[in-house]
Amino acid sequence: MKRRLLLTAATGLLGAFAALRRGEAAPAAAAHRLALHVDRNDAQVMNIALGNAGNAAAYFAARGETLAIELVAYGPGLHMLRADSSPVKERIAETHEKLPQMVFSACNNTLQAMQRAEHKEIPLLPQARIVPAGIVRLIELQEQGFRYVKP
Repeated sequence: MKRRLLLTAATGLLGAFAALRRGEAAPAAAAHRLALHVDRNDAQVMNIALGNAGNAAAYFAARGETLAIELVAYGPGLHMLRADSSPVKERIAETHEKLPQMVFSACNNTLQAMQRAEHKEIPLLPQARIVPAGIVRLIELQEQGFRYVKP
């Protein structure tokens, strides 16, 4: 049991050091961590994910506890973070205002593929940040103790 706890702590520290080395901000030290995954071009799915984030944040805030939240979009789900095609851009802006600790991560692999297919630059919402690969980001978050939810 002690060995597992030490391994978990060491993995988290290595992930934080690796993020710092890549120039990324270290994840916020929060009592709870939630990773949301959106891979469908479906406003209803995205609204469920945003609702999950809001409900979880409200629950933990009422208990005086903190919650770090990161939503990772890739594949067709990247449309939710596109400035030119997101059907939920107003809801994302509202959520970002209410939950400033929430991070919206866009998969660069998907973005590059969309740009090649559409022969144009694809603008992202201002709340979105690009990560190299959505699937890898989800793995990293889980290694850092985030709980994975796919609405």
